[in-house]
Amino acid sequence: MIVACDVLFWVLLVGGLATRYIAGRRRLGGALLVCVPLVDVVLLAATVVSVRDGAEPSVWHGLSAAYLGITVVYGHSTLRWADRKFARRYGGVPEPAAPTPYGRRAIVAAWLSWLRFLLAYAIGVVLTAGLIALVGGVSEGAPMLVWLNPLTKILVYSAIWPIVTTFRPGAAPEPRPGGERA
Repeated sequence: MIVACDVLFWVLLVGGLATRYIAGRRRLGGALLVCVPLVDVVLLAATVVSVRDGAEPSVWHGLSAAYLGITVVYGHSTLRWADRKFARRYGGVPEPAAPTPYGRRAIVAAWLSWLRFLLAYAIGVVLTAGLIALVGGVSEGAPMLVWLNPLTKILVYSAIWPIVTTFRPGAAPEPRPGGERA
């Protein structure tokens, strides 16, 4: 079910954007894009039903909880990013120049990025704990805890970037000869 939901996520995302920009059917494309978050609801419902119906708790139930945490936090920004790319490629919208963050802006951006992953991690942990409670405790739900190990490592290792950025935030880009910044 996780694989099917992941595939459906990308099919709806690409299909909605293609319908919106390539086929020129903005309303239909928008309707398909609205369905993208519903995939997460379907995955959560299927996981809960599976566990409540007595399925043997497995690594895959834990993965669905971790997956949901990540898609809840990053799904909307992924959708916006893809929409901007499709708008530029197929809609003729010019891509704005992205400023290079440096100084305080770089520090804030690095810590906000890490805090977003912390939120995704926390959602995954809470969902995993809920699933474990549903099956009757840690002794029965232990296989679902497997995904917390790699996610915890990613959380800890990814903190290196904002820490380094805090001490070395970078400097303003050098001005080009014409007065523009690099």
